[in-house]
Amino acid sequence: MDDLNPTYTLFVDQKHLLTAGLPEVLTHLKNQPQNPHAQVLVFEDQTGRTVDFDLRGTLEEVLVRHLPSSDAEPARAGRGRPRLGVVAREVTLFPRHWEWLEQQPGGASAALRRLIEEARKQQPDLTKIRQAQTAADRFMSVIAGDLPGYQEASRALYARDFERFQQEIQPWPEDIRGHAERLAGPVFESADGREPRAES
Repeated sequence: MDDLNPTYTLFVDQKHLLTAGLPEVLTHLKNQPQNPHAQVLVFEDQTGRTVDFDLRGTLEEVLVRHLPSSDAEPARAGRGRPRLGVVAREVTLFPRHWEWLEQQPGGASAALRRLIEEARKQQPDLTKIRQAQTAADRFMSVIAGDLPGYQEASRALYARDFERFQQEIQPWPEDIRGHAERLAGPVFESADGREPRAES
């Protein structure tokens, strides 16, 4: 899946309605009649997380509210650059680590981002597999957590046991099974099913 062009998947109850980019998903949500008795779930495919959208106002207002390229909030600390979806979280390090990071070009945040990107480039297959495992398991836990075989399917996903994974999800509703297979696809791509070893 393309991190630069994320896709979202819309489920209503156990029915898959749409997998598309954010503008198309928002347009579909805004234009479709709302059924108060239906469970509407939108999943971010790259992470498997559910996302909620504020659909108040016109379609144009909804798109402006949620599309990063339409974000009207000024980026004061970024010298006028548009926001890039940066998320602030706590990081705990030893003083010597902070000292080293602060001496790097661009400061601590820029240095951490560079280190992460370098690690991703050195082990692209391993990163891809772990991302797919996490996304598929998040999706399954939300929509199939109460279905028979979920726990076993999750174990098979992390063990990269394709046959067991297929066996456990086989009784699930077709749309749920199909999307779980799509998200988990990169996990089972290698011929022997073994996870690449991290370089020491």
